[in-house]
Formats: sequence, C-alpha cells, structure tokens
Amino acid sequence: MAALGQQLLRRKPIVFQHKFHTGEELPRKLGTFQLMMFGVGATIGTGIFFVLSTAIPVAGPAVIISFIIAGIAAGLSALCYAELSASIPVSGSTYSFTYHALGEGAAILVGGCVLLEYGLAVSAVAVGWSGYFNELLGHLFGWQLPTALSTSFMPGPDGAATGGIVNLPAIVLVGLCMLLLIRGASESATVNAVMVCIKLGVLVLFIIIGFSAFNADHFSNFFHQASGIGGAAGTIFFSFIGLDAVATAGEEVKNPQKAIPRALIGALLIVTGTYILVCLAGIASEPVAWWGTKQAGEAGLAKVMELVTHAPIWATVLSAGAVISVFSVTLVTLYGQTRILFSISRDGMVSKKFLQVSPKHGTPVFNTVVVSVLVAVVAGFVNDAYLWDSVSFGTLVAFSLVAISLMVMRRKHRDLERPFKVPFYPVVPILTVIVCAYVLTSLQPITWIICTCWLAIVFLFYLAYGRRHATLNHYTSDEEISEPIHPELEEATPTSVRTELEER
Repeated sequence: MAALGQQLLRRKPIVFQHKFHTGEELPRKLGTFQLMMFGVGATIGTGIFFVLSTAIPVAGPAVIISFIIAGIAAGLSALCYAELSASIPVSGSTYSFTYHALGEGAAILVGGCVLLEYGLAVSAVAVGWSGYFNELLGHLFGWQLPTALSTSFMPGPDGAATGGIVNLPAIVLVGLCMLLLIRGASESATVNAVMVCIKLGVLVLFIIIGFSAFNADHFSNFFHQASGIGGAAGTIFFSFIGLDAVATAGEEVKNPQKAIPRALIGALLIVTGTYILVCLAGIASEPVAWWGTKQAGEAGLAKVMELVTHAPIWATVLSAGAVISVFSVTLVTLYGQTRILFSISRDGMVSKKFLQVSPKHGTPVFNTVVVSVLVAVVAGFVNDAYLWDSVSFGTLVAFSLVAISLMVMRRKHRDLERPFKVPFYPVVPILTVIVCAYVLTSLQPITWIICTCWLAIVFLFYLAYGRRHATLNHYTSDEEISEPIHPELEEATPTSVRTELEER
C-alpha cells in the first residue's frame, strides 16, 4: 500500500464508461423540469418557514441584506456547480468533483462535510415540520399532539426543560420520505414537483397578504443591528442546500450536460426571488421584536397570516402549505445524502453494501434505510437549535471546494468537454471562495468545534477502513473506476468526454 501522503494526494482518474453495471448503477429517468423542481423543493421551505424567525432577531430589518449575501454566494456557487456537473455528471457532486480535482484527502473531508450537511439538514427540517404539523392539527381539529410526543427531551441553548420525550411527527416524516425514495427517483421527483407548485402558490398568497399590512416603521433603524448581518447570512445559507442537491442527481438525469446547468440556474432564480419577497412581506407586516418570540419560532408565517387577516382560515391554509412544502425539502435532502453515500461506497471508502441497487425499484434500498434510520433518531431526540449552523458549515465548505475544484480542473484538464462554462472566469470562482469564507467566519465558535470534531472522526474512519479498501488501491482496469455514462446517451455525449484518461 502506498504511503499515507501519496494516498491523500492521489486524484481519481477521469474515465467515462458506456457499459451499464446492473446492481451498481442508477437508471437515468429525470428531466430538466423535474431536476429544477428538486432544487426548488429542497430549498424553498427551510429558509422561509423556519430560519426567518431565527435570522430576523439577529440582523433586524437588515436581514434582507443577509438573504442577498447568501443568495450571491449560492449564485456564484451554482455557476461553478453547473460547469462541473455538465462535465462530470455523476452522483457524488462535491465529493466526486473534489476527488478528481484535489485528491483523496480533500475528498474524504468534503465527503464528511456533505454527509453532515445533508444528515443534519434532514433532521432539522423534520423537527421544524413537526411544529407546523401540530399547528395544522390545531386549526383543523382543535387538538394537538402533547408536548411529550412532539418535542425532544433535550433542552435548548437556554437550558430550559422542554417537557418533551420524543418528536414523533419528525420520525414519521423521515419514514414516509424513506418509503417514497425506495419506490423510485422518478416517482419521488413527480411527487416533489406537485408539492413545489403548491408551496409556491401558498407563499405568493403570503406575500400578497403580508404587503397588504405594510408598515414602513418596521424598517426604521435599518442598520441598527448591522453587526448581525454576517451571522444571519451564515444561518440563512443553510436554506440554499437545495442547489447542491441538484448536482447529486447527476447520475439519474437524462442528457445531464444540458439539463443540470439549466436546472441549477432556474432553481436559483426562483428560490432567491421568493426568499427576498417573503422576507420583505414578513418584516412589513410584523415588527422585528415579534420575530424573536416563541410564537414566531413555532409557526411564524402562519401566525402572521392570522394576525393580519384576523381569520384563522388563512393560517390554516399556510400551515397546510408548510406541511406539504417541508415534506418536499425533507424528501430531496434525504435523497441527496443517499446519493453522495452511494458514490463514496463506489470508491470503496465505505462498505459496498451502500452501492447495491434494487433490481425491482432501481434505488439503493439498503443505503436509504440506514441513512433514514440514523436521521430519524437525530430528528426525534435532538433539539433543532443545535443543528442549523452545523448544516451551514457543511454547505459553505462544499461550495468553496467546488469553486477551487473548478479552477484546478480548468488547469489540469484543459481538453475536458465543457457544455457549460462559468462566465467571467476566474472572477466567479474566486468570489465564491471569498464570500463563503466571509460567511464561515461569522458562524459561532461552538459550530466550528462540533464540525471539526466530526471531521476528525471521519478522518479516523478513513485511516481505519477507507484507506485500505479504496478502489484506487486495487483496480485492474479503467472500467472499475469509470464514471457512468450510459449507452443511451452516447450520441449526446462529446467524444472527448468519453475518452479522456489520466494516469494512475
């Protein structure tokens, strides 16, 4: 076995195959619209329905600038993702791009970051969904689940007891998403697209009602809490995770060279515009101080609808929209984590059982079940206050390394076919790194401690298992390390993409 230093620096060769390996590859069934809805589905919901009540008290009215900063960082990153995803359309997204560009060591660390990012994101969103679900039960039936069955036993940051035992709705939500993902990616995408259309309709309704109660005084002293803009942007950045989820679907997309860039840019425009309008409507209708209350934290937008209209029916409509909306966020985010783990398994860094694909459903069933169980345990027993910033950490690291990988790939693989190219290169990837680094420095010290400890655990696992089982240690033919480009796409795939090789 090679020395540790050599292993950490070795890069995975770029080799594309044309033979479909039954049982170890995913069928390509997703179109551009479904993929775009994946991005919108995984993104709209988190930042609007939950993070708004966390971010507004931190930055005040200037939280609008926080959303813009997060949107700019996500937009720059989306362009980088678009180029790499079109050139290398595989499941692993950030992990795979880093392995090809920066080497095994960087890939292991970014793989740990994205697994943390997706796992905690699903858990955090499921916990938040529980609050809106209980709100909906109250509106529809005048009855809610008791605190013991809808709240974790873990105290919040203030140390106060919650009175809860387990967050049962959060566990049930993860279970439902698991069953749908096992059924198939195309079926999941169709269900997600329907839910996205519903959530966008509900949010347009909120924007209209929120602006109907516009109060300019709520924007007075706009920069009074300007020092919190960066911190709020760090928390908000979590809500742009959906853009990364689009790239994780690269192996299951028809004509990925064109579909992925279009889906990424389309999703970004829809998401950013919706976020800013909802944020403006929320602050216009209710003062900043209100957004820091318990009432706002539990089901903020639904409460706004009720306070503005004095009619419970609109709060009921928004609560129902939130329940549907966040279901789609959980579904797509859970999907993303299983696909990243799928790619890590293909490279031998974790057990090959995570690579097994069901011949009946065309999905990695074992992978999906294991991930869902772990996520459900976290959602059921951990307070979501400890989850948000850790997710942002993983997202920011991933976005930064994608930008760096893009620049490295431009230098080392000049002949690689690039159906989409980042405009204003190298300004865009450099700005991506700078903006992400700025937001990273705004995260709380405890977030850095938690995430650093997690990455240390990931690296120790690599030393104990991944280093010895990596596919690059023992492959005998290029086919064993090739990225899947299926025969049905041969005509749409540029010749240079099919044939580029790199020495071991």
